[in-house]
Amino acid sequence: MPTIQRRFRHRALLWAVAASLALTATSGAPAGADTAAPGLSETLDHILSDARLDGAQAGVVVSDAETGQMLYQRNGDGRLVPASSTKLLTSTAAMALLGPDYRFSTDVLADGSRHGSVIQGDLYLRGTGDPTMLAEDYDRLAATVATAGIRRITGRLVADDTRFDSSRLGASWAADDESAYYSSQISPLTVAPDTDYDAGTVSLTVTPGSAPGDAPAVKVTPSNDYVRIENRATTVATDESRAITIDRMHGSNTIVVSGKIPVGSASTTSWISVWEPTGYAAAVFADALAAHGVKVTRGTVLGKAAPQGATTLASHPSMPLKDLLTPFLKLSNNNHAEVLVKTIGYERRGSGTWSAGLSAIADHLRTLGLDPAALRQVDGSGLSRMDAVSTKQFTELLVAVRHQPWFRDWYDALPIACVSDRMTGGTLRSRMCGTSAAGNLHGKTGSLTGVSGLSGYVTDADGRELVFSVVSNNYVASSVKNIEDAVGAALASYSVKGAQQRHGTAQSDRPTTGAPAAGDEQSGRTDLECSWTKPASC
Repeated sequence: MPTIQRRFRHRALLWAVAASLALTATSGAPAGADTAAPGLSETLDHILSDARLDGAQAGVVVSDAETGQMLYQRNGDGRLVPASSTKLLTSTAAMALLGPDYRFSTDVLADGSRHGSVIQGDLYLRGTGDPTMLAEDYDRLAATVATAGIRRITGRLVADDTRFDSSRLGASWAADDESAYYSSQISPLTVAPDTDYDAGTVSLTVTPGSAPGDAPAVKVTPSNDYVRIENRATTVATDESRAITIDRMHGSNTIVVSGKIPVGSASTTSWISVWEPTGYAAAVFADALAAHGVKVTRGTVLGKAAPQGATTLASHPSMPLKDLLTPFLKLSNNNHAEVLVKTIGYERRGSGTWSAGLSAIADHLRTLGLDPAALRQVDGSGLSRMDAVSTKQFTELLVAVRHQPWFRDWYDALPIACVSDRMTGGTLRSRMCGTSAAGNLHGKTGSLTGVSGLSGYVTDADGRELVFSVVSNNYVASSVKNIEDAVGAALASYSVKGAQQRHGTAQSDRPTTGAPAAGDEQSGRTDLECSWTKPASC
């Protein structure tokens, strides 16, 4: 046989052996796991054999939360698009680098001299990132100014949003999500329309007219003139179907309401992002000043910093970070995540930018023993498909933070399986009901088109706490959520003794993986976090 043929055949044999070894390493029980978790690999392999994952990429890692010993892994080192599981990186870094008692402050300052009820100069509204500011909060600030006896500002109302840079949208966020409320623009000065704290958005409620042909009524919350409503919708007969569409024109605050709504039917509410939230906050505050009898003579200017010597007239502190974690993580709020990244950048690097914040987060990961060079994080929320994290890295993070002084506040803010209260169960409130995971499993969900994830903590039937991470990419099925649920339920019901008795069989209380999980189809959207499909509930 010619030498060159022997070499090729030898190389082919080596490649085949290497491929076989690589395949063995990508799935099953790591060394020592058969003793620590006998039978677990067979149970999870069975769940993950679901045909919906054919042709997809899935990473799964399960570890002992106390020791960090890996008990199961499938493609654990493979980097995947994590979607909102990215918020695990952001939220833990925020607690460590800002602290659980960190608060934002929104301030009103005067630059100029006061003569009786007149400020001769400009009035500044300065934001530092509070995503929980409501119209009522701006009203209280205006009331404080009025109570101080101030009735006229000879200069301008200046909106100071200089704590952050002017980049409003994250890297590679989808263009067709621009007006979606879960993709709202990031500013340190903003307004939320509700106590979900959907900063940078308005809600619109459409109510049918009294007769077919009437224009429906459209109510904007909070009331403001910053957005302009173009109402093209019509009221139709009771036997016709409802089809209301609400969209914002690119680069503007013209919101178009179109379609039809039947006479006598219930109102419908939608949330939509505004263009340039700094101007939105300034407009709401200007209205509040006017309502309290304070006149601003020369209009509004955006984006100028309050001078060093300006006098503070009123301040509004936010809730502490440990409390903000509840709406942030339970409802998977993207705006909160990005505000925290830029705030970390400002506080740790002196620059309120994504790059500064992400650099500080990377340094924090190093202190926990993770290698930030082995992952990619380009935003705080996971809206970007440029993010890439492995399930092994998520479980390493989950193990590492357990002994941090702020861990309990952070852990309690994670969604909890099958707890119906919205601000407790969050995005897991309708999942894994009727299994051992209900009320037990705490985890962070993630959802984009073709992306799904669940990572967190669960206590098994022996009382051992486990950490786990499941992330799937590039599946074409409508949903794989109940595959994640089956993993969570199997871990919650797992017992070493029980596994020894029925080695090789699946756990009895895991949900079947052949049908969508509870809550998967309530909103008709399975490519978004269920909390992003309001008013439909998880």
